[in-house]
Amino acid sequence: MPAREADPLARYWAKRDFSKTSEPRGQRAEAAAQALSFVIQKHAATRLHYDFRLELDGVLLSWAVPKGPSYDPTDKRMAIHVEDHPLSYASFEGTIPPKQYGAGTIIVWDRGSWEPVGDPREGLAKGKLVFHLHGQKMAGLWELVKIAKGGERQEPWILFKKRDAFARPRSEYDVVSALPDSVIAKPLRPPAERGPETSPPAKARRATARKSTAEAPVPGAVKAALPARLAPQLATLATGVPASGRWLYEIKFDGYRLLARIDGGKPALITRNGHDWSSKMPDLVREVGELGLKSAWLDGEIVVLGSDGLPSFNALQNALESRVAKADIVYFLFDLPFFEGYDLRGVELVARRQLLQALLDERGSEHVRYSADFDADPASILDSAARMNLEGVIAKRCDAPYSSRRTDTWLKLKCRLRQEFVVCGYVENSEDRNRVGSLLLGVHDGHGTLLSVGSVGTGWSVEEAQHMKQKLARLERPHPPFPAGAPEAGRWSRRTLGSEKWVEPRLVAEVEFAAWTPDGQIRHASFISLRSDKPAATVMRESARPFAAGGPIRAPGKTVIGDIQVSNADRVIDPSTGLTKLDLARYYASVAEWMLPHVAGRPCSFVRGPDGVGGQLFFQKHGEKIGIPGVRELDPALWPGHQALLEVATAQALLGAAQMNVIEFHTWNSKARTIDRPDRMVFDLDPGEGTAWPQVQEAALLVRTLLTELGLEAWVKTSGGKGMHVVVPIAARYDYDTVKAFSLAVAQHLALVIPSRFVARSGAANRVGKLFVDYLRNGHGATTVAAFSARARPGLGVSMPVAWEDIPKLKSGAQWNIGTAREHLSFQTSDPWTGYWKCRQPLAAAMKLLDFRPKAGRAAASPTNANLSFP
Repeated sequence: MPAREADPLARYWAKRDFSKTSEPRGQRAEAAAQALSFVIQKHAATRLHYDFRLELDGVLLSWAVPKGPSYDPTDKRMAIHVEDHPLSYASFEGTIPPKQYGAGTIIVWDRGSWEPVGDPREGLAKGKLVFHLHGQKMAGLWELVKIAKGGERQEPWILFKKRDAFARPRSEYDVVSALPDSVIAKPLRPPAERGPETSPPAKARRATARKSTAEAPVPGAVKAALPARLAPQLATLATGVPASGRWLYEIKFDGYRLLARIDGGKPALITRNGHDWSSKMPDLVREVGELGLKSAWLDGEIVVLGSDGLPSFNALQNALESRVAKADIVYFLFDLPFFEGYDLRGVELVARRQLLQALLDERGSEHVRYSADFDADPASILDSAARMNLEGVIAKRCDAPYSSRRTDTWLKLKCRLRQEFVVCGYVENSEDRNRVGSLLLGVHDGHGTLLSVGSVGTGWSVEEAQHMKQKLARLERPHPPFPAGAPEAGRWSRRTLGSEKWVEPRLVAEVEFAAWTPDGQIRHASFISLRSDKPAATVMRESARPFAAGGPIRAPGKTVIGDIQVSNADRVIDPSTGLTKLDLARYYASVAEWMLPHVAGRPCSFVRGPDGVGGQLFFQKHGEKIGIPGVRELDPALWPGHQALLEVATAQALLGAAQMNVIEFHTWNSKARTIDRPDRMVFDLDPGEGTAWPQVQEAALLVRTLLTELGLEAWVKTSGGKGMHVVVPIAARYDYDTVKAFSLAVAQHLALVIPSRFVARSGAANRVGKLFVDYLRNGHGATTVAAFSARARPGLGVSMPVAWEDIPKLKSGAQWNIGTAREHLSFQTSDPWTGYWKCRQPLAAAMKLLDFRPKAGRAAASPTNANLSFP
């Protein structure tokens, strides 16, 4: 822990001006005699994050968790240790003003009590704090682990869920998206007392390393004999990660790949090429045996950690060659293909790793450890790896099986280019013939032919250069090993030409380099080490595979939300954002209580996108023999001559529609019980080409001004696309023709008085640089996208109700999408449309002011004679 000030709140006070912020100043309290409290506050600052606070010694120890907590033990969430806060901060909700520290809105996302496991002060000092949480959202056993190396400006920790009855995969339950609101505004019962979404999962999901061999350790495990040999799964070099599916990221260790085979309780350490290295590492064999397994294959990598805590390949080689103690070798395990009589290769990676971590949590040792993974975007992780001078990271598809080959479900992302090369010759050091000056390198092509790729002349010590010269001298041959003969002049430096000594192509060197030249040579190379774990015959040039957004890997997995099973949950429906069908279903589940009042009781049409926003879209008004759970067919008599209209009145109907690939929901202006008399009037402000967003904002306010002059109150929402919708609730007294004609009169008046801004005629050519006031939404059978509906276009924007005073703050009509809208709602202290629901306005006075005269169900208007002061 960093050195603490005399008063632990000194840093908290120093960062804040309490004359400007409403945050409590607070004082250090007496140590609690009762249960210790915890609070998690959701903080919409520059970036949304979650402030995790634990009471101890009269203050709140605090960490900022960017992604919030997860019940999935495989989710390792970054937690930045920040200044202690006063206990009075635990109930703070409000907005910190601009230009103040932490400016933004804060809500109490969860609160309750916590129980440390062991002495919490000792745990904090050692950087490992284990504890139980008893909150309204958080429950069970959790752990905070410090990963700081020292000297960081902000101390990094990791927060993650321990395996217990409450743990569950994030694909099934994401507490952050499922429960985004304040527990002060919306209190909850404890998780164990709520429904199946938050109660402990079924017995089959609570597999641990203690399960007996009579019961499958994880779902999908197959009873099988232990194979004598097992080839490891290999990763493909890549430049990115597909947007589809869930991925986890591990450190790419600078070591040797090693599998452990345990048969009859006796372990053997096997290289990737099948060689038994048990005799090289007897201490490690003993520690693997102490795991207590009778039958298993374990997969991992051996490393030696340097003084900086990072893997050192040279130190590992020295250990294997007995130059340093073999006791320094650490075995990081990352997979479990076989376990106690069961073949787990067909089980998804996440489940295999959960079982492995449970085993190592219980029985691991100082030198047999679990390879942790991180859940974040690959660019950030790779940047961190580069800054720590790591080789790179390995990305693994969470639902992938174990395959004994090179696959696209394990990907290598490297900080710099680095690979193995065949040593084909060398040049002696110009000052000392007993040392190597440079190595002449090659790779095999796809047909087994050895090709020259250049040379490397730096990266080794004097001792290493002498050692390599001794090895290479024993392998000398008179002619180059390249079938095409010696490389052309100019491929190597001039001092190399004519002084080459060729060797049998048996040794493999790992080399880091800057780039490949167009003619297949490496540039700015630096030697890393010789490798004895890879045969020279298998060394080929590695080509990084690029993955575009929404790449080729697709997961057919299912998940359950409410009573609806979502198939193809990981299918990307918007490549521009990577948002999936599961994201869409979870969004509609989360906004059901807001959205249903806008759609229930009204005929509803759907826009379906089976292939996402980039594929063909279908507009559906009727059932058309496609049964959607929860969606009800209305009485066919409501619209004679047509099939039955549809109604969405329940959360199940919203989810059922999302499962059937419905993206947009559009509703009529009338309810089913008064089908021919609309109870609202909608003006869709549709900007033409060349119309800037500020013009849309101005237009919405101008429309409101006119409606106010007419004595009509209006509400506004974003369209989820380019424009905005102004909605006027009216008494259900007039037919559609009358309301549509009146809305046309309003649009014509706007176009007549402000022709530079508005047009009342449809068509793209008519509205270049202007806005079409779309009154056509008010006709019989016409629909408007519902409030909170997503839009079937890139970005998956959402039609969001807003307050009039917030219009100047908006940046577009698609300000929020399905990934951000629910978070926005969680910070709302009031519904901007509260008054809308009780407002039923007559139109007679407004018609008179506009000199509008309805006639026999139809209407005539003379907007030029309107008796108005607008604008």
